[in-house]
Amino acid sequence: MKFLAACVQLTSKADVAENLATCVRLSAGARARGAELVVLPENFAFMGAHEDDKLPFAEGLGDGGPIVSALREIAGTGMWVVAGGMPERSAEAGKVYNTAVVLAPSGEIVASYRKIHLFDIAIPGAAEFRESRTVVPGTDVVTCDLPFGKLGLSICYDVRFPELYRALSAAGARFVVVPAAFTLHTGKDHWRPLLTARAIENQVYVLAAAQYGRANEKRICWGHSLIADPWGAVIAEAPDQEGICVAEIDTDLQDRVRRELPCLSHRRL
Repeated sequence: MKFLAACVQLTSKADVAENLATCVRLSAGARARGAELVVLPENFAFMGAHEDDKLPFAEGLGDGGPIVSALREIAGTGMWVVAGGMPERSAEAGKVYNTAVVLAPSGEIVASYRKIHLFDIAIPGAAEFRESRTVVPGTDVVTCDLPFGKLGLSICYDVRFPELYRALSAAGARFVVVPAAFTLHTGKDHWRPLLTARAIENQVYVLAAAQYGRANEKRICWGHSLIADPWGAVIAEAPDQEGICVAEIDTDLQDRVRRELPCLSHRRL
């Protein structure tokens, strides 16, 4: 089976309506090129200068708020949509979930994944983030069935934890998504090696939609949204600007890679 998938790249800021309009516009461009699956990056709806700026914009997934409504608009053009993360309301005061959602072309939310690994770092002179101060970590490994095969869900910092992707692969994932807002400081050295390693290790397609450029005075993102095949080859990559990257996903190629190098069946741990 072959189909086209797309990753959206944008520079989200603190204006939800503007960010969502950009996502709708870029996704329409992906659909015009024949994409049947589109991935939006982490923080696609909002990127504030302070960690708690996102709290007023949190939605329940069943509420029909502006974020989910925009995703349904994108799906309604005839695409599967993976969008994440977005601020999902939690029961804990002052905290949200960082959640990726999957929508069918009907607009139905068919899966959601709450980011497990939270980005808490302090790099002198470079960056300091304490995601755990305002985000409740998820606990569940999540896959969902698409017409093309099983999809595995992750978000950004998760990519540094290969055990998650091994669990997704063991659950039958053919494709994994890594919507991200990777910092410039780490992204320039680690983004591509981490993504291609996850593809090679698990013989999966990796679809990584990323934030790009300066969101605010505290956040500059690396960008370079990309799609990697099960051999680890980068088959599409976005340039240093707002836009999309589109690639053909070929499950027959994936099956051949898995037959000729059957490392998934050789696992002992």
